[in-house]
Amino acid sequence: MLEELALRRRVAGRWEYDERHLCHSPQERLFFNGEWQDGLLPLQGVSATTLAQYQKFSNLVAQAQQRAHWTIPVSNNALAPVQKALTAITFIAYLDQNGLSDTPLRWYLDYCCRDDYGAGIATVSAWAGIHYFASRHGFQVPGRESAERDGLLTWPEGNAWLTRRLAAPLKERLHTGRVIVRIASLKHGVEVDAFDTATQTLERWQAQCAIVALPIFVAARVLQDAPDFLRQAAARTVYAPWLVANIHIKAPLFDRPGAAPSWDNVLYGDASSAPGLGYVDAMHQSLQPVPGATVLSYYRALGDLPEGRRLLLTKPWAAWRDDILRELSVAHPDLAAKATRIEITRYGHAMAIPVPKSLDQIDLQPPLNRREQLQQTERFQIRHERLTFAHSDWAGYSVFEEAFTLGHFAA
Repeated sequence: MLEELALRRRVAGRWEYDERHLCHSPQERLFFNGEWQDGLLPLQGVSATTLAQYQKFSNLVAQAQQRAHWTIPVSNNALAPVQKALTAITFIAYLDQNGLSDTPLRWYLDYCCRDDYGAGIATVSAWAGIHYFASRHGFQVPGRESAERDGLLTWPEGNAWLTRRLAAPLKERLHTGRVIVRIASLKHGVEVDAFDTATQTLERWQAQCAIVALPIFVAARVLQDAPDFLRQAAARTVYAPWLVANIHIKAPLFDRPGAAPSWDNVLYGDASSAPGLGYVDAMHQSLQPVPGATVLSYYRALGDLPEGRRLLLTKPWAAWRDDILRELSVAHPDLAAKATRIEITRYGHAMAIPVPKSLDQIDLQPPLNRREQLQQTERFQIRHERLTFAHSDWAGYSVFEEAFTLGHFAA
């Protein structure tokens, strides 16, 4: 796909990326102990004990990489016994078992899980916590980095850049603005009833087969006579509520000492002082020589809160605004004066959280290989009669590569 989109090409046996789409340096920084530092792992003034715990966790990740294959997408390999065991406990339980109690280390691991999975170390499985590192570059101890990291692809509009290019070849065949209210797999074909929001009418589509690329809980509601495996999966999938605030600022912000403004800017703190995931600067890819007005995209995952979805629904805009400005003003005291507009978007079911699962459940990956339990005609396909399912929910966690792969094999 990256080649089709002209994002990379093979040159002398190595991948060469279009530098216009690679994230410009500096990529990320952390506000820690009153100043900005490069990277997101807390380093500025940490103790020897903290550094030793970093090394210990790095060793555990390296051991996990030796004992099993850790891949993205997860469907590339059946899970090894050690991976299945890790799906049954929380990540924080795993850290307790291995004597990893250091506060900066736990903050960093919690941040990584909240950023990728919508919930922290006390909620996600140990499999998810280890997979975050073992399926990528491991856990690099400061000063001992050995693996060459790939560049990060990013755009001012985020993954919307990708979705627009995926949709472009469809042209007039793509019909948006529809709400699916019923899907039926019949003897001779499939019926899909869709509500057209523009004309306010209900229309019926008929086909020989269909791909259901809906979140699992939605698919279970709209599919007529939904099979047991789909209803069970919907009942067991835990979703993370998510808030995104786009903050429009009219001029560059005052910056505390330390590392320069980056694409990803994160504040260290506990659930009361820094509950968010920081912000991304939408103009970081700009080639303008002088910084100017921009949009800061702030993120907050609410998957650890039992009433997170209700809070997201009922808390008024002004209260969210005040909370966000209060949090970010620790690093940027002039933010409130320079903000001209704040747009808040609420995602009630933003992503599936990879929570611990018992090994005898018919459930999402991981831990079980569904090929032994569901009707599948080809590798990685999840099928029911004339329907094939595709959504990142079926991977058990939410990243673009999982959604893309499941959709590819479904098609």
